Amino acid sequence: MQKQLIAFTKTFVQHYAFIMKTLKKSHESDTMSNRIVHISVQLFSNEELARQVTEECQLLDIMVTVLLYMMESCLIKSELQDEENSLHVVVNCGEALLKNNTYWPLVSDFINILSHQSVAKKFLEDHGLLVTWMNFVSFFQGMNLNKRELNEHVEFESQTYYAAFAAELEACAQPMWGLLSHCKVRETQEYTRNVVRYCLEALQDWFDAINFVDEPAPNQVTFHLPLHRYFAMFLSKAVKCQELDLDTILPDQEMLMKLMIHPLQIQASLSEIHSNMWVRNGLQIKGQAMTYVQSHFCNSMIDPDIYLLQVCASRLDPDYFISSVFERFKVVDLLTMASQHQNTVLDSEHERSMLEGALTFLVLLLSLRLHLGMTDDEILRAEMVAQLCMNDRTHSSLLDLIPENPNPKSGIIPGSLSFESVLSAVADFKAPVFEPGGSMQQGMYTPKAEVWDKEFDPVMVILRTVYRRDVQSAMDRYTAFLKQSGKFPGNPWPPYKKRTPLHPSYKGLIKLLHCKTLHIVLFTLLYKILMDHQNLSEHVLCMVLYLIELGLENSPEQEADEEESASGQERCHDSWFPGSNLVSNMRHFINYVRVRVPETAPEVKKEPPASTSSDGLASSQSSRRKSLQRENLGTAQVFSLVAERRKKFQEIINRNTSEANQVVRPKTSMKWSAPGATPQLTTAILEVKESILSLLIKLHHKLSGKQNSYYPPWLDDVDVLIHPEIPRYSHGDGTTAVERILLKAAVQSRLNKRIIEEICRKVTPPVPPKKISSAEKKTLDKEERRQKARERQQKLLAEFASRQKSFMETAMDVESPDADIAMEVATSEQHVSEAIYDCVICGQSGPSTEERPTGLVVLLQASSVLGQCRNSTEPKKLPTTEEEQIYPWDTCAALHDVRLTTLQRYFKDSSCLQAVSIGWEGGVYVQTCGHTLHIDCHKSYMESLRNDQVLQGFSVDKGEFTCPLCRQFANSVLPCYPGNNVERSLWQSHSNKCMQDLVQEVEDLQEQLGTFPVSISSETNLSKEMESVMKDIKSTTQKKYTDYSKSPGSPDNDFLFMYSVARTNLELELVHRGGNLCSGGASTAGKRSCLNQLFHVLAMHMRLYSIDSAYNPWRKLTQPMQDKNSELDGIHHALVISRLLSEELPEVPVLYRDVSSLLLIQILTMPQPLHKEHFTCIIKVLFTLLYTQALAALSVKCSAEDRMAWKESGVLKKNTSSGEKSWEVLLGHVISELSKGKIYEGGETEELTVVNPDSVECYLQQFCLPFLRITSLLQHHLFGGDLPSCQEDEEFTVLASCLGLLPSFQSAHQFTSASCLDWPVPAFDMISQWCSELASFADRHPDQVKALLIQEPKWDLPRLLQLPENYNTIFQYYHRKTCTVCTKVPKDPAVCLVCGTFVCLKGLCCKQQSYCECVLHSQNCGAGTGIFLLINASVIIIIRGHRFCLWGSVYLDAHGEEDRDLRRGKPLYICKERYKVLEQQWVSHTFDHINKRWGPHYNGL
Repeated sequence: MQKQLIAFTKTFVQHYAFIMKTLKKSHESDTMSNRIVHISVQLFSNEELARQVTEECQLLDIMVTVLLYMMESCLIKSELQDEENSLHVVVNCGEALLKNNTYWPLVSDFINILSHQSVAKKFLEDHGLLVTWMNFVSFFQGMNLNKRELNEHVEFESQTYYAAFAAELEACAQPMWGLLSHCKVRETQEYTRNVVRYCLEALQDWFDAINFVDEPAPNQVTFHLPLHRYFAMFLSKAVKCQELDLDTILPDQEMLMKLMIHPLQIQASLSEIHSNMWVRNGLQIKGQAMTYVQSHFCNSMIDPDIYLLQVCASRLDPDYFISSVFERFKVVDLLTMASQHQNTVLDSEHERSMLEGALTFLVLLLSLRLHLGMTDDEILRAEMVAQLCMNDRTHSSLLDLIPENPNPKSGIIPGSLSFESVLSAVADFKAPVFEPGGSMQQGMYTPKAEVWDKEFDPVMVILRTVYRRDVQSAMDRYTAFLKQSGKFPGNPWPPYKKRTPLHPSYKGLIKLLHCKTLHIVLFTLLYKILMDHQNLSEHVLCMVLYLIELGLENSPEQEADEEESASGQERCHDSWFPGSNLVSNMRHFINYVRVRVPETAPEVKKEPPASTSSDGLASSQSSRRKSLQRENLGTAQVFSLVAERRKKFQEIINRNTSEANQVVRPKTSMKWSAPGATPQLTTAILEVKESILSLLIKLHHKLSGKQNSYYPPWLDDVDVLIHPEIPRYSHGDGTTAVERILLKAAVQSRLNKRIIEEICRKVTPPVPPKKISSAEKKTLDKEERRQKARERQQKLLAEFASRQKSFMETAMDVESPDADIAMEVATSEQHVSEAIYDCVICGQSGPSTEERPTGLVVLLQASSVLGQCRNSTEPKKLPTTEEEQIYPWDTCAALHDVRLTTLQRYFKDSSCLQAVSIGWEGGVYVQTCGHTLHIDCHKSYMESLRNDQVLQGFSVDKGEFTCPLCRQFANSVLPCYPGNNVERSLWQSHSNKCMQDLVQEVEDLQEQLGTFPVSISSETNLSKEMESVMKDIKSTTQKKYTDYSKSPGSPDNDFLFMYSVARTNLELELVHRGGNLCSGGASTAGKRSCLNQLFHVLAMHMRLYSIDSAYNPWRKLTQPMQDKNSELDGIHHALVISRLLSEELPEVPVLYRDVSSLLLIQILTMPQPLHKEHFTCIIKVLFTLLYTQALAALSVKCSAEDRMAWKESGVLKKNTSSGEKSWEVLLGHVISELSKGKIYEGGETEELTVVNPDSVECYLQQFCLPFLRITSLLQHHLFGGDLPSCQEDEEFTVLASCLGLLPSFQSAHQFTSASCLDWPVPAFDMISQWCSELASFADRHPDQVKALLIQEPKWDLPRLLQLPENYNTIFQYYHRKTCTVCTKVPKDPAVCLVCGTFVCLKGLCCKQQSYCECVLHSQNCGAGTGIFLLINASVIIIIRGHRFCLWGSVYLDAHGEEDRDLRRGKPLYICKERYKVLEQQWVSHTFDHINKRWGPHYNGL
């Protein structure tokens, strides 16, 4: 087998070139390359095989050559630097080869074989191969060149840049990381020398080919310098792992100077791009700047570039390097002491950000230690801290953001042990929460307090931010931490962080901090900031201070205080500072400075005697020295960065000093000559008389806003000098930074300490030059005007905000009870005041009138939530095996359905439809946000929405809109009945009328049905609106949920539907309160309840249907039949016979009627508004019926012996005074009456175990409670008044007394439910009459009598299905499960979380009349609301009517993150809090308000 494999591999290698040719030509390169890699990865991953083929078949040669040839097919001439004469060629990133990553299989094979030590060794030893490879890499050097557009915006934004970045990463960087992984030990030094040698040769060739001397061409940048990066990374490895002496492999100074130019150009261009100087190149240039620093690219791009610059800086002359930086960043002209200057290469609007860029770059260059001495673990920790400081991160995004070694085989694997251990060391885990706004939080990691305190490193953050705003975000979080922990109250500056020590090879980097050029720049900038020159910012100052502090931290060893005597300062006169050490230069006073300024500048007036003037800005050193010696210390200092840099460059190039005087400048740089040539500049001399120390102290005064605010701390406490690391200085603003620096300066030198003390003794604030020219005055006035305008604007905005706030407070006031109630209290003198409404569209307030009605913004939605209640407290589980199935017949909806159908079998249809309520499924729920508007305003608002072309998430044609004020979703307006508020209070007084009178009054009022109030008979706007809203309510739900009568379209249907809407809303409110009223208080929704208005609308429509007075249930409840018993039997038989002949079914017996339904029928058919006394009367009457039903149900439940016992004990007490109020008596009577029929003869029903008086009392109370709850809610909505709160065991008594059933509240222990009874006629007569109806029914259908008796309702609250702990359980069962409809395995399986039905999402197989299965199911199961778990994505989608939204996932991984589409494949566990939130939104019908991203589903789900 092995032989065949070797033979096959050899053949494969021989055909390698041909394979690549085919690949290049193929159109389907993706499929093809995948297939090739499938083969090659198996062959080349075997080290033994790869080694053998390498030795015998020249595999490496073949690969490199094939790669080379492949790229040669798409080369173009490079336009970098010298366009005409350039000999360099680069790949063209627009070619398909690069765009489609066609080269990928080859490169991947190459990386694969380089991962084997033996093969890589061959590669690194073979000089010819290295030369070829460097040749290949140089094709990418300088590709995708960007030229800055200066005039027009670029017409076509090319997107090829991504191909370029991908190519450099895959074809250059990954092989490089592969090779580097074999250069880890000392013995491999030779390899590094080889790579560096050929790399430098290739670079030299490149410089020659593009004709490069010393100045880069302006306005060009390429982000691709793979040769530079190879050189840098191998250098880094050599020092870090191989203990090589850096100087033995570095090239000469001239080469280093060339090497640094292009990486530096990139850094300057980054700054230009962020300063919007490249804005005409379009967005893609920003994309490049971001990709360059992005986490997958940064350690193959920006990191090597900065490291290379650090190496160059450590070996080159520091003055040369610093001046190069400022020249590249185009801010040389800004670095002048003069208050005005001309910048020939930069617009003034960009100066500030470019100066910030230059200083920030220097800080990065001098602070970063990524390749200069940090260990891998320190790097990982620093990277992680930087990412966490910008934002809290999820585990997976952290893994993605930490730059890993791009080569997977290189050893650093994120997610390895160190990653987790570092993470737990620096961060705390924040469990996923659900925010009230509805946005779902993932589990996040947030930095520990000590990390903010000690490790927050702004420099690292700046290096790693792709978006500039992240730096601000990190600072804001830092500020918040300091405020919270009480460390610093104000706006802090970025903290200064101590760096890891430099590796000895890079000690030269410190020279940058101690060179005169930098000190002059720092001095100048401090002076300018102090004098308030334009284009400077706090950020500039911050960076200047950071650099000074870095210099003090890293001072060269040789400074000795004693030598520096006063005479020492006179030794050198040719430049600003005596030496190069920052510590001593800080105290050096500079007296006069000569500047070149425009003639308009204020400084010009102070012209000194002509003898001191010095020629030109770029004056040669010698002449300057002569003129200045004459004037000695009073001389003016002149400084030209450009001249300094040129001079140094010449010195390095020419080596021998004799030629140094004849300056031969290369012709390319003439364009960039020092801008001193413009004629309108003139020379002025400034009197400065400051040192860096004195400037710092004055800055302290300026920043703190107080004169003489700085006081040297060591005068109070000498210890400060011995232990300068004081925590009080580690966080703070500018003043803290200045104090910290002065302290460090004093610690390092006694002389500095003395000078600081002297300055503090005599300091006075500096006075900027007095004269202000008219031009400056103009700009100042302009600024002031701008400032004032800004302040005015702020003031206006604040005023708006406060108005809005007060408005919101009144509009959204949820806590305060109904305003109406407050009004009742106020109106004890009974003048009539109307309810006042504010229209949120036109802003007017006023009452709702017949002509111009006001309405509440409401959302009507069909709901089957109530129907999902089950009578078990144990929630149903989602089936995850074949055995667990869910059957829907124990739900509330199913049982109500069965009951209605049974009643309809035996009784008259019209009477059946009044004996129950519907709406358990598909009932209409009405909710409001509480805002009102004029109905005519609403109509015009809808018109404007209709004409609005913007894509809305709702359908205006269906009447949907968002509340104009709070943007809550709505679809109708509920008119407010023009009532006055006082009526309620007038009728709340308890009347002393006796029960009989009230009963009669109620009956009379019901008789008035035919005579409507005027408003309804004449069509008014109000009645029209009421009709239209009724239509809306009807059309909200499907026809099948409104039609229950046997004869379709009968008015009884409408009647039933209307009072059921009221029932549904009351029942749902009860559910929202947790199923009982123990918590009391105002309505949970406070002002947002619209039941009162809804009742008016329903009542108006219900009164259009007259109830035949013969059938009016009120009579049956309050009047015994006139006929005497003896005749009754005869009549009864006659009736039965006549009925049988006419086949007319009897009416539903009173004891079979649902009392809550009767209540609503009574209330809604009475003329509105209702009197409280009539309401109470109706309740009392209905309670007697309810109580009798309870007794009947109880009697059926006890055994025959118990029945006998109760019957006898009842007879004994029957004639006592309180017989009518004792349940024993009544129960006995019920039993004896019911025994007349065949009721107790049927089979046994389940029995009450113990029948003792307590359990009977408890049973009766539980039976009556649901009715009392509904009634109390109704009373609360109709008449106001709060609901009392109570303990669960007192709920019955509290509600009964609240409803007025309990005449006087007795003490609880001797309380019985029967004491609430108030019979309008003798109890025993009524009960006998009601029972006889049952008896007669029992004669005909003995089997049904018990089944139809109303049972004690024990509904649990509606719940979603219980989900398993682990998502895998669901996934394994469902993702292969076949659909019951189409018997296929669905492509997108989903399961309904309400009932557990398995459906095909988007499956065309199960489509019915253009409705896909999920949409169909949502209509059948939830009346338009469906909650589905998508099995293959772990997310939940909500369907609401014609819209849907992705809700999120309730399954999270161990780090609290979602895994949408299961892409990451992590084990997922249920998040109970989220599931609770989902269930809460379902029960409270708030999906529409909380979830924001809705879209239409076009029935396609």
